[in-house]
Amino acid sequence: MNASSHPRPARLTVGVVGAGRVGPALAASLRLAGHRPVAVSGVSDASRRRAAELLPDVPLVPPAQVLERADLVLLTVPDDALPGLVQGLADTGAVRPGQLLVHTSGRYGTSVLDPARRAGALPLALHPAMTFTGTSVDVQRLAGCSFGVTAPDELRLAAEALVIEMGGEPEWIEEAARPLYHAALALGANHLVTLVAQSMELLRQAGVAAPDRMLGPLLGAALDNALRSGDAALTGPVARGDAGTVAAHVAELRKHAPATVAGYLAMARTTADRALAHGVLKPELAEDLLGVLADGSTGADGSTGAEGDSGR
Repeated sequence: MNASSHPRPARLTVGVVGAGRVGPALAASLRLAGHRPVAVSGVSDASRRRAAELLPDVPLVPPAQVLERADLVLLTVPDDALPGLVQGLADTGAVRPGQLLVHTSGRYGTSVLDPARRAGALPLALHPAMTFTGTSVDVQRLAGCSFGVTAPDELRLAAEALVIEMGGEPEWIEEAARPLYHAALALGANHLVTLVAQSMELLRQAGVAAPDRMLGPLLGAALDNALRSGDAALTGPVARGDAGTVAAHVAELRKHAPATVAGYLAMARTTADRALAHGVLKPELAEDLLGVLADGSTGADGSTGAEGDSGR
């Protein structure tokens, strides 16, 4: 999909409510497309610094004043804060008829904006499927980034055009599918960060001086293979059915990093199930492996794998 297939939105004044990591980056991207950021709200020192870096000379004002000044308002607050924010803005009369109100939550579609829609706002849900750093790097990363888009039919083209202007790729998500869509992204991206951080900690314990340098090529190749081939890319001792190796892993983790045992076992069981279902793991090797994974959930004294150094 390219920009030429969509009408370009009129040049808009842009406001940001919630100067976390996402809002200032999106507003800065919209400015590159010719729109004009005019106001931003932020409370913490970190929010103010981000706004100053990414949106220099744009005044910091209360949320109601952001809505007063902007044609397009980005609501970039945490998911749990969004319903209350929208209701409060509607109740205080801050919402103007014909104003584009955009939230960036993955969890919600446009129904969370219903109080503002009843006040005449035009609701859009534009969720960038990317992790943000809160720096100018994010603006560059938006190029080619997929956005989960939900909007009323009459606003669909406008929503997609805004995404394209930010350098992104619109992906239409039905209202009812938003929670599942967001769960899928969290499962892949958020949990990946946890796994990588744990892996680096364990490598440091094992004496590796530069775990990031060691993991970089390995994880890059694994990610590329997984995106290309799905379950066919599974490898390692679980997929091979190396029960003895997996048992040794569990014993070492229980000794040196007991807090990681539960996660290792859960991921290993899931990997084994998928490898078996897709013909990667040979059935004759699965029984011993699954036995190790079942036994590994408790220590020799009956304690769970996440507690103490029970050993094996």
